[in-house]
Amino acid sequence: MAKKKTSKTPDTPPFEEALDELQQIVGQLEEGSLGLEDSLSRFETGVALLRTCYSVLEKAEQNIEILTGIDADGNPATEPFDATATIDQSSGSAGRRSRGTSQATDDESESTLF
Repeated sequence: MAKKKTSKTPDTPPFEEALDELQQIVGQLEEGSLGLEDSLSRFETGVALLRTCYSVLEKAEQNIEILTGIDADGNPATEPFDATATIDQSSGSAGRRSRGTSQATDDESESTLF
């Protein structure tokens, strides 16, 4: 598998460093020993680090692949991870009653079975 080039800018820290610094900032703000200006400055830095962490995690989620089986050569077969909600994928009307009747007809019950 070829390595992908990262699009990080020189001032963007790696995820682990950003998370460590964010934890330090939270600790400093919780202590309450910083002055107002220093607290605001650290808070702004923390927000930027948080955005960096979320961005990295979102990109990682998009790269996750689902193992779907094994091909004829014994290699794992994968497909891209679909991060859409499963509620968006449902198309049937199982469990719903049609208006005006309390029982489903034979055609309706056959179409909603597993």
